[in-house]
Amino acid sequence: MKEKIFDTIGSSLFIILILLIVSLFTLMPILNMIILGIIIAYGIKPIKNKFQSKLKYPSISIILSIVIVVIPLILLFAYTISVTIDLSYTFINNNNILSQISFNQTTNIINSYIPTEMQSSTESITTTITELINDILKLFFGYFIEFVKSLPFVMIQVFVLIFSTFYFARDGYKVKSYVKAVIPKEKHQFFGNMIKEIKTVLKSIFYGHFLTGFIIGLIATIGFLILGYPYALFLGILTGVCQLIPLIGPWPVYTILFIYDMVSGNYVRGIIVLLFGFGLSLSDMYIRPTLSGKYVDIHPMILLLGFVSGPIVFGLIGFILGPLILGITYAVVKTYKNEKERLSLENKNVTI
Repeated sequence: MKEKIFDTIGSSLFIILILLIVSLFTLMPILNMIILGIIIAYGIKPIKNKFQSKLKYPSISIILSIVIVVIPLILLFAYTISVTIDLSYTFINNNNILSQISFNQTTNIINSYIPTEMQSSTESITTTITELINDILKLFFGYFIEFVKSLPFVMIQVFVLIFSTFYFARDGYKVKSYVKAVIPKEKHQFFGNMIKEIKTVLKSIFYGHFLTGFIIGLIATIGFLILGYPYALFLGILTGVCQLIPLIGPWPVYTILFIYDMVSGNYVRGIIVLLFGFGLSLSDMYIRPTLSGKYVDIHPMILLLGFVSGPIVFGLIGFILGPLILGITYAVVKTYKNEKERLSLENKNVTI
């Protein structure tokens, strides 16, 4: 018994496992950026291959791909944070900002259509809504103040993201050989099937969800710009993010804009933005199947849980990491299930 224990402790796989665990704890503060770098490296592979067919040096192809994909994403993220902080600061420091929405005027209009004994309830509801909006904005502002304080660490994370994307895009194929070295030969087929399933799931998420969200967000930005809304790009980004979340879609953004226009007296634009938003929701029924029709469809519950739990665990970047990690887990479990069914069927055939 003791000899088996000593043999296990002294085995190369045990030493590798211990070192991997220690390395994992060492990388924990930046692990989310490394994972995101791996995923982005996989996502930019088609762009890199197109550049690679025309350029001699692989590194240049990867750098151009990063400039086209990763840098704009970082700039959009920085812009979103900046606008959110600016809006939060404006709302908190200007106590009369909500008067621009003419809540009092709206209350008077509503009161003209309801009995006198219910008018006090309407005013109470209006006051409660105003206080609730202020409290929510203060909460967001406090969160982003903490984010600004952590900007030096954020810069380090961005640095890690860019370089991990570059090196995994250039040398990621080498990881497969290292993994195969520690996997028994009889498990190589399972490992190969698992990789194929993961690739299919990633393509489904990329093309069926992220790319759909990007297109919807782009259309929304153009529409909001034409309609004359301030911060049209910011509103378009919010629309794209909402589009990613199952069961929600882009309707929260254009519904709030519709209510804002109705309360402000801009009835024509309010009706137009409502119809525009309805068109955005319908367009998803065409765009998503067109982009991801040939890939496996991920259950909405998996994506919903990823979008909800991802930001809690990884911060804002969790909106991307959450659904991707759960999607990969789903692919691995599905591969294991298929492998068990295949082996069971083979055993039955042998018995017969």
